[in-house]
Amino acid sequence: MVTIAGAGPTGLALACGLRQFGVDVRIVDAASGPATTSRALGVQPRGAEVLARLGALGDLPDKAVRLRSLRLNGQVALNMEYLRDSGQLILSQAWVEERLRDRLAALGVQIEWNTPISSVSDWDWLVGCDGAHSAVRKMAGIAFDGESVMENFLLRDVHADWDLDRESIHLFVDGSAITSVFPLPGGIWRVMSPNGERWTPGPIEQVEWESTFRIHRRQAATYRRGNVLLAGDAAHIHSPLGGQGMNTGLGDADNLAWKLALVVQGRASEALLDTYEAERRPVGARVLASTTPATRLVMGPGVVSRTVRDRVLWPVLNLPAVQRRLVRFTSQLDVKYSGPLAAGRRGGERVPAFTRVGRWVLAGPSTCLEVARERLGDVVHHERAGETLLVRPDGHLAWRGPSNQERLAAWLNEVLGVPATPRRTTRS
Repeated sequence: MVTIAGAGPTGLALACGLRQFGVDVRIVDAASGPATTSRALGVQPRGAEVLARLGALGDLPDKAVRLRSLRLNGQVALNMEYLRDSGQLILSQAWVEERLRDRLAALGVQIEWNTPISSVSDWDWLVGCDGAHSAVRKMAGIAFDGESVMENFLLRDVHADWDLDRESIHLFVDGSAITSVFPLPGGIWRVMSPNGERWTPGPIEQVEWESTFRIHRRQAATYRRGNVLLAGDAAHIHSPLGGQGMNTGLGDADNLAWKLALVVQGRASEALLDTYEAERRPVGARVLASTTPATRLVMGPGVVSRTVRDRVLWPVLNLPAVQRRLVRFTSQLDVKYSGPLAAGRRGGERVPAFTRVGRWVLAGPSTCLEVARERLGDVVHHERAGETLLVRPDGHLAWRGPSNQERLAAWLNEVLGVPATPRRTTRS
């Protein structure tokens, strides 16, 4: 049995992924029920792919806000059509969680609310998806070192009839004071202000949600200790600038689900799980490294920050070449893995043709299909001339080579190790 602590986006996505591979799952949460506030408010194209693979994307693209620009004191400072074209969705995290809960229920799993984790022992497998203050991480004795980037932010989701473009992010700057306003579906505005500033561009009709927080940059010392693993905010936290948090957690779940399924089903040795941290830790580190200086530059109150932001940053970000790079980076579509699960030319790269399948794909002659299914279980076959491609369930190229059973079998034996005796973790 795989037990998941935390019924946020990462935990729910992991539970859905494991169930789709036939693994028994228990998901618990210390909260009394689902959160109803928006919290994170962006789904990047990579996150949308993960949700689609899980059968949980649903109507979210139709409900989302699409951004066209960033406005500084009412004037367009940054053309953001590039994000609109890339498929970035602005919507509530609560909606994402709702779609995932519905999908998980359809897969036969109910969330156990009011159920905190009190120990990390006596579990077959325990995955901490329980957020920045993860009880699982603390009980496992895993360090969470880092720093505070900025302090005392005020977040509010409000209903207001403001004369503002609802396809733009609005920055209002007055000297050292800065307030950010984001449009959300349903006529709601997200207002973010440093130092607890409560200025708004007009009267508020109703406050939907309010919270204060500090921006931290932290990453777990390890993503795995024995039978305990970490994912999402339990493994890494950073500035919300760029909308990377929820999406990085969804990527963790996407990467871990199929690997953990192979292990608990006895198809791979536990050493396979070491590739989870090897592949996902650099992704988390990259997000931390990029969002911290960007936050200090955009939200910094100093004269230098304001000057660089207004006279250098916005003009540079409006350059088409820079925007193309930003799309690849923020969408996380440029993530490429290296290591044993990325063999052959362009190994580890995303394979767009198979990103929404959600299962192993063997693209090539059927020569190697029996070998692949013997070690991996369910494998989709796609007839293709030339070299054989083996695509992972997360849409990345695992192996490329000739259609030779012995070559593929040798590689599978190398990366999966000696099959273990299956644990009692899968449904009959």
